[in-house]
Amino acid sequence: MSLTRAHTKLIRIRTNLLNRKSDLMPNPNAWTTKLTIFLASSLTVMAGATVSPSLPAMKQNFASTITDPDLLTTLVKLVITLPALFITIGSPIAGLIIDRFGRKPLLLVATILYGLAGTSGLYLESLPAILVGRAFLGLAVAGVMVSATTLIADYYSGPARAAFMGLQAGFMGLGGVLFLTLGGALAQQNWHYPFGIYLFAWAIVPLIMAFILEPDRARSLDPREIEESEAQSSSLPVAVLAIVYGLTTLSQIAFYLIPVQLPFFLETLVRAQPSQSGLAIALCTLFSALASVTYGKLKQRMEFITFLPIIFGLMGIGYLLIGQSTNWLQVLTGLAIAGMGLGILMPNMTVWLSTTVPDAVRGRALGGLSTAMFLGQFLSPIVTQPFTKPLGFGGVYALTGGILIVVALAFAVFKSQVRNLTRSQAI
Repeated sequence: MSLTRAHTKLIRIRTNLLNRKSDLMPNPNAWTTKLTIFLASSLTVMAGATVSPSLPAMKQNFASTITDPDLLTTLVKLVITLPALFITIGSPIAGLIIDRFGRKPLLLVATILYGLAGTSGLYLESLPAILVGRAFLGLAVAGVMVSATTLIADYYSGPARAAFMGLQAGFMGLGGVLFLTLGGALAQQNWHYPFGIYLFAWAIVPLIMAFILEPDRARSLDPREIEESEAQSSSLPVAVLAIVYGLTTLSQIAFYLIPVQLPFFLETLVRAQPSQSGLAIALCTLFSALASVTYGKLKQRMEFITFLPIIFGLMGIGYLLIGQSTNWLQVLTGLAIAGMGLGILMPNMTVWLSTTVPDAVRGRALGGLSTAMFLGQFLSPIVTQPFTKPLGFGGVYALTGGILIVVALAFAVFKSQVRNLTRSQAI
């Protein structure tokens, strides 16, 4: 009897210890966990556009070492777009890593690398060396973005997931406002200084270690579970993937006209200083954030496809207004309108994808979304540069706006056909 009592007492002690341990574990619904995800997500906004106000000064600084003006312009713009290329390369790899080894380890390592690579322009005086740093920054962003977004999809479902994705995009937008405004002010002093903002990533590292909970995916799969996972993978919603990835790439080609081309456009239009360019881009980001936080409520009344004409319609109207602008106020108005469309875009695409794909391949699917997003950002100057000389900056914005309006009208007219193709329902 005494042995039984002792065994019972040991079980009780073990249970209490486990309960205490679970109480100390991070909780996905705790505000500390949510804040950590929001802060990590804001790093993706910082990746390129934060140093955008420095571009004209960088071009002037390196003019003495790179005498070919076209080559110089291309290399300086790569400071913004090169991370996008390496995010494109790294995102599918990040998706495989987190599906195999977990979300938290990659998020932690990528955040550390982010701070190290992002600050390259703070102390380097060689443009090629800075570009190498920007390449590593892109790999870091891929890890941060894919792991953070997949954690959200793991933690939440249904309306809670849609609301959180909207809040995530909104927080990223507000972070972008802060970083862009600060970047513009620092660029006014010296083009090196905005690169110091990337050190913010290291402040998030302790929060990730303390408050991010790794989803319970560590258990080994038996043969039946492997077969089920493979069956799910073979039943991927191809039509949804094609639409989401394709539209995301197109939208980012259009979006990156703002951080890459706008400083030069404003310089020729109103002789804008770097701080003014930073504020203009920040205004677009602010309206994007305001639109994003409303997505959760809007999604309760609208299906994914219904958002598409609204998204591309707002972007198209905004770009058309920028394209025909003759003063500062018109440009800002166009940026605000386009920003609202951009703010709804990514939450809608992310929730649509994470709701539709099987859990077993969620990391890879969201990695593909990151690839599509940043492929568009990298392709933006390549696709639009040939039109810049014959049309001018304003003409390129107007042409892009017209294309976006056509896309919006197409989805408005053929909404039923697209719905039948994807078989998506408002969830």
